[in-house]
Amino acid sequence: MVRKLAIVIPVFREAKTLPALNERLERVTSKLKKYHWEYIYVNDGSPDNSYDVLVTLAAADSKIKVLDLSRNFGKEIALTAGVHECVDCDAVICIDSDLQHPPELIPTLVSAWEAGAEVVVTIRTSTDREPLFRRWGSSLFYWFINKVSSFEMIPKATDFRLYDQKVVLAFIKATERERLFRGIMDWMGFRRVMVEFKADAREYGQAGYSYTKLWTLAINSITSFSLWPLRLTGYLGVLIAGISGFLLLWMLGNYLLTSKAIYTPLAIVVVANTFLIGIVLMAIGLVALYIGTIHTEVINRPLYLVRERVHSNIAN
Repeated sequence: MVRKLAIVIPVFREAKTLPALNERLERVTSKLKKYHWEYIYVNDGSPDNSYDVLVTLAAADSKIKVLDLSRNFGKEIALTAGVHECVDCDAVICIDSDLQHPPELIPTLVSAWEAGAEVVVTIRTSTDREPLFRRWGSSLFYWFINKVSSFEMIPKATDFRLYDQKVVLAFIKATERERLFRGIMDWMGFRRVMVEFKADAREYGQAGYSYTKLWTLAINSITSFSLWPLRLTGYLGVLIAGISGFLLLWMLGNYLLTSKAIYTPLAIVVVANTFLIGIVLMAIGLVALYIGTIHTEVINRPLYLVRERVHSNIAN
């Protein structure tokens, strides 16, 4: 029985890179003849002519399937949509469409999978012409998320990965809306193998993730995988209430037991007000814990909407 492998490629403003990417994928997969291959391109509301390019590619190759999302949902959702299409595949490979992930590494990923790995993760050792601020920000994010979450996310890991079918079937059970795709995959565990590579510089256009989007993604990741921000509010309330409560007792004691007016009545009122603010912060923190849990459960909008599916039935 021929094993079926799918390659999921999220696309956003990559019209210029798509022909070259598809050609490189063809050169690689044509050498792995014992597998049945499928390419799933997910057009994530691209404002350029990426969709037209994908339709042209699909018309010439029956291996290519195109999902055209109704709008830009973001890369995390585009990857999710592509993987959802692969429940009948023995393994799924996710790769970016900007040519920074080398398709020539795919045989290495497949070999690791054949050897027993259920998840094959690529680790980016370096990137040509990567901005220093982006590199530092990435390192800081992984350090922080690993400190506050209950599991370890792999630093410098990319979305260029291979997933066994059992991982895909487990992934489709994840329902959160604000998601970090590889964060969910790391949370699930399974047997992992790491493969290092050096990322090429982007040849065309600009990175799809601006600093604003990266910041939003980082915040969503922290709130999705950790209750630490909510706990911090409660801890801050306890700290403020404790300090101000001690000061209030000290000031009242001096006011009632000594004849010297060391503290004015206004100062006592200010400290008492600070004490009450601490109590309010504790209450908000506790309520937020419950609201955060309820919020993640009750929202039930679709993760994405597919405007059109394109799949040619011509013979190769």
